[in-house]
Amino acid sequence: MPKIGIRAMAETLFKRKIYDKMLAWKKNSAGGTALLIEGPRRVGKSTIARTFAEEEYRSHVIIDFAKASSEEINLFNDISDLNMFFTRLMLLEGVSLYERQSVIIFDEVQEHPKARQAIKYLVEDGRYDYIETGSLISIHRNVDNIVIPSEEEPVSMYPMDYEEFKWALGDTATIPLLRQMLEKRQSLGDAVNRKLMRDYRLYMLVGGMPQAVDKYIKTHDLSAVDRVKRGIIRIYEQDFHKLDKTDKAKALFKAIPAELHKNASRFQTTTIIGKISSNTSRGLVEMIEDSKTVNVAYHADDPNVGMELSTNKSSFKMYVCDTGLFVTLAFWDKDFTENIIYQKLLNDKLDTNLGYVYENAVAQAIASSGNKLFYYTWLDKSNHLYEIDFLLSRGFKLCPVEVKSSGYSTHASLDEFCQKYSERVSNRYLIYTKDLRKDGNTLLIPIYMAGLI
Repeated sequence: MPKIGIRAMAETLFKRKIYDKMLAWKKNSAGGTALLIEGPRRVGKSTIARTFAEEEYRSHVIIDFAKASSEEINLFNDISDLNMFFTRLMLLEGVSLYERQSVIIFDEVQEHPKARQAIKYLVEDGRYDYIETGSLISIHRNVDNIVIPSEEEPVSMYPMDYEEFKWALGDTATIPLLRQMLEKRQSLGDAVNRKLMRDYRLYMLVGGMPQAVDKYIKTHDLSAVDRVKRGIIRIYEQDFHKLDKTDKAKALFKAIPAELHKNASRFQTTTIIGKISSNTSRGLVEMIEDSKTVNVAYHADDPNVGMELSTNKSSFKMYVCDTGLFVTLAFWDKDFTENIIYQKLLNDKLDTNLGYVYENAVAQAIASSGNKLFYYTWLDKSNHLYEIDFLLSRGFKLCPVEVKSSGYSTHASLDEFCQKYSERVSNRYLIYTKDLRKDGNTLLIPIYMAGLI
């Protein structure tokens, strides 16, 4: 179990699952690699790095390259004498460093590629541990004229999943109990399900960005939460503009809710940004994917355990990385979303035209559990289009997943897929809004269990 964070100044430090991964890195690496925390802006990378340093080391130094002084920047112009480098660093920061008991954090490391390159030699030196954080939208691109250190050990940080959200609200019991019920294939009862669905709908609205969660806990004001989320989206827009002055990348990002609403078999880039070369289009999508602001599901042309081998890069769907951001983005043209989708969601009045909100939430749950996203479509002999929303690889078998935005429990696509690829299928899931139950070979599970499959 990750450690429970403390309150520092006006910032709330939430318990995050990545903490355990960081502990494992510290123990297993023993100074042999630097930890690179990857994730979208405002997901909590800097906060978790600082908290980890404070709780797990005797001392630490943080160099924030987004606002580093010229003296800090100049340290990396010459690292040939590491003894002098560390002496200058300690004098500059006013912190003593202790061999194998201190960590140096390079925050927003993409802003100064020379520091990232220096990681190779700093890790080889072995005196201290190193943690890097940065925005991926730049980390994968600000690499000209530097050698990318192979000594980096990447770890992904996602927006808070549903369990982390429940932790933030002081609830540590619900998810373990749900995990038990899922393992036993045991129904919860309609009354319990209605309560749990309402709880989950709140998560769908607030989302898992720490600032938004913190605002909700402190105010219980969804309009204030919405303003926080709009601020984060504007930051993403600014980041996209820095790397793509045509603003085509920004247009693709903002079109995600509308594209999902169409319920098409793939994301239609040409309808958003016009006809451009496939290489240019692919580059824009890769840029957005690198930013970790989205989760991309690629079409698996041959659904099998090795889906990477049959990925069709030209057929894909994009989902916003966080359900709360998705809700705000879906109604970006409104000053505040509460009177429309917020009320509908909270009061279980979501109509079928807004079912894509659920699909985005499931995509986030699957991705944050460490799964890559794949989907599959095919035409039958009568030219009817079937679609499996998500395909999970489990051992040597596949687990197809279909998402419904209501209690509607028919699953024709699942049935047809499992007949078509019977020898490849293990468990099959339909995710919907009603209670857990079995329907033949299909397990129907409520959406709040999506991250547990």
